[in-house]
Amino acid sequence: MMKVKEEETVFSPVSPGSQYLNSSALSLTVVAVMESEVPIDESLVIHHMIDVITPLNSRFSSVMVSGDDGSRKWKRVDVQYEDHFVIPNLETGKSIEYYDEYTTEYISKLAMEPLVQTRPLWEVHIMKYPTSNAAGGLIIFKLHHALGDGYTLMGLVLSGLQRVDNPVLPLRFPSSEPKSKFRGGNSARNFIKNTPRNLARLMYTLSDFGWGILKSKLMKDDETPIRSGDDGVEFRPIVVKTMAFPLDSIKQIKDKLNVTINDVITGIITMGTRLYMQGESQESSTTDCTALVLLNTRAVGGYKSVSDMLKPNTDSPWGNHFAFLHVPLTKLNTSEGSNPLDFVWRVHQTIKKKRNSASVLLTGRLLDTLRRIRGPEATAEYIHGTLKNSSMAISNMIGPMDQMAFAGHPIQGLYYFVAGAPQSLAVLIMSYMGNLRIAIAMEKDFIDARKFTSCMDKAFQMIHKEAISSPIFNKPAT
Repeated sequence: MMKVKEEETVFSPVSPGSQYLNSSALSLTVVAVMESEVPIDESLVIHHMIDVITPLNSRFSSVMVSGDDGSRKWKRVDVQYEDHFVIPNLETGKSIEYYDEYTTEYISKLAMEPLVQTRPLWEVHIMKYPTSNAAGGLIIFKLHHALGDGYTLMGLVLSGLQRVDNPVLPLRFPSSEPKSKFRGGNSARNFIKNTPRNLARLMYTLSDFGWGILKSKLMKDDETPIRSGDDGVEFRPIVVKTMAFPLDSIKQIKDKLNVTINDVITGIITMGTRLYMQGESQESSTTDCTALVLLNTRAVGGYKSVSDMLKPNTDSPWGNHFAFLHVPLTKLNTSEGSNPLDFVWRVHQTIKKKRNSASVLLTGRLLDTLRRIRGPEATAEYIHGTLKNSSMAISNMIGPMDQMAFAGHPIQGLYYFVAGAPQSLAVLIMSYMGNLRIAIAMEKDFIDARKFTSCMDKAFQMIHKEAISSPIFNKPAT
């Protein structure tokens, strides 16, 4: 049992986003995996978490409780750390294949087990056995999404990491792509000058906002080889597979089309998904499918320190600050599939239009209004419907360019995924040390993991080959 010092108990309000993500309708967990280059010393990892990481934010020593008026708050408690660290004990001397298979099953099972709500919502699992991608074993963080979104949780973990080549220097990150901003002056002259652009944005806003409401409440994607459409899919086992693409190759595609890295990777995912669907069912390659692309809604590109994120009125606040863009998956037919680069270009055009609308802002207002009128549980149900009615989710995070060390353990690989979403497929991307690491979370025994990753690799190879071999790119008609 967790001991609580009543005289020192501190309460703080639970943000609306955290309430949505830890409710009876929706409960999401973030699982982050660090692959160690050297054998793991569990005592160093445990002390680093206790002495460095968890003190950075009070939520790591708090539980979520409900008040008499129904409001939810974070309640400070004494953390019984022995409940938060798990170290599997396996027979040593087995083959790499044995440990690979065990780790895959372990992570799949770990993703489906709910965190205990009567203690702080995090765990660390230490796998001290070599795998194909981790010579020294794995450090696995299981964190409830109510603690924060990927940006804040990654910022917290990175606050306790150091560069391997020079621990004194800060970690470096790829230069951020500029964020879209609504522009326009206050004068009548600027208003008249920008009238066509403003009208276009208004049309995009109304279209996107209305489409988002319909997709959340009424319109469902077709049932396909990547979407079972069953109720309760979030409670079914998943399997997680990872792959890596060189960031330099992604940049070659980016420069050829003059688009963003996010456009490129989303285009690759779209094409790879359609190839898999076609291989499983020919007619499904042209069915209506929607991907939810996750956006960080902060007006900031790089990571901030935890202390900066906790400051009031900051541009990169702690918590859950994200939104979804509904992006239709380009259909795989003769005209659109003749040039693999078309997939990237169409994604670029779609996201560009959606970024020029204010639908994200309106959706935030809608959720806030819904919470005020009907409560956080109804709002969580609305978000659940948004996820369930789409075919897949795509999320992308920037990681360090330098190799980093956690508690003295050089990390050779890093990836993450989200568990508990009512979807059969999610693709999560993390950049690290010049590579894009792709984690694909798939409904077990529904999506063929080996075939899907093969199709994803084929899409990357086809798009990259076309980008470096063709002298020019003829943009498809919109």
